[in-house]
Amino acid sequence: MNVLVVGGAGYIGSHCVRQLLAAGHNPVVLDNLVFGHRAALSPAIRLYEANLGDEAAVGKILKDEKIEVVMHFAAFAYVGESVSDPLKYYFNNVVATLHLLRAMLAAGVKKFIFSSTCATYGIPREMPIVESSPQAPINPYGQSKLDVENALKSLAHAHGLSFATFRYFNAAGAAEDGTIGEAHDPETHLIPLAIDAATGRRPALQIFGTDYPTPDGTCLRDYVHVDDLSRAHIAVFPKLETPGAALFYNLGTGRPTSVLEVIQAVEKVSGRKVPYTTAPRRAGDPPALYADSSKAVRELGWTVRFPGINEIVATAWAWHAARPAGYR
Repeated sequence: MNVLVVGGAGYIGSHCVRQLLAAGHNPVVLDNLVFGHRAALSPAIRLYEANLGDEAAVGKILKDEKIEVVMHFAAFAYVGESVSDPLKYYFNNVVATLHLLRAMLAAGVKKFIFSSTCATYGIPREMPIVESSPQAPINPYGQSKLDVENALKSLAHAHGLSFATFRYFNAAGAAEDGTIGEAHDPETHLIPLAIDAATGRRPALQIFGTDYPTPDGTCLRDYVHVDDLSRAHIAVFPKLETPGAALFYNLGTGRPTSVLEVIQAVEKVSGRKVPYTTAPRRAGDPPALYADSSKAVRELGWTVRFPGINEIVATAWAWHAARPAGYR
């Protein structure tokens, strides 16, 4: 299929582009390169440097490339920044996405895959989280994703748009061959921060809260490999053939890992110590977040190739060891 990958030069998008190629599809990328990297894409991939909210530019790409399905990864995703600058998040994550969707409908493209987040669930009352769990975001980032989810339901009803929304847990790892990986600026994800602390590229890692009601007192999170995420997006293609399909899936391993267990995995894989300090809990950090992804397994035949934290960290270490400066 001809697939427009919006945000395809970013972390998850670039891995999905590679998975699309491996599956025999034809990906085309739209990215404004604010956070994306041209070097994350094969030179053979057509990259349109534009904003997703530019309806004229998006409409022309959709028609010229004969696009059949759109994948959307181009969101701002820093929770703290969303609290301090909510308008930035509502304009990019919501308003610009609505322009993208309007351009799609005008071009007759009615298959859409949306990168959402477990942040739409807020602080859940029960674990593991299922797709029907109450959604009550506690920050503008999570709310912006939920707003788009709700808009998609309306468009499916009104215009026959077929969509799949994937609610990610903690995307992690890098391509198995070590050629592309995680390169954020600023970096906020635990695994690359721990790797940088182990290699001395950053100061000691800071652990927020060691008194949670968990086995070792630190937060539990569900880490899922970026390539496993990508394969789910491709597995859903056949289900988008039904007009008006409205699909929601959690993507995680269902195996929660604590902060200290991540540090231990980095030490095991790298052979280096991870220096760290402890600090009080951060407001809004739930003790545990992990997924029930059985719906994706059952309906999409999705399988996780990287079920354990050691396997995930090993791919991340290979990337960061080979490219300490990322794509620079």
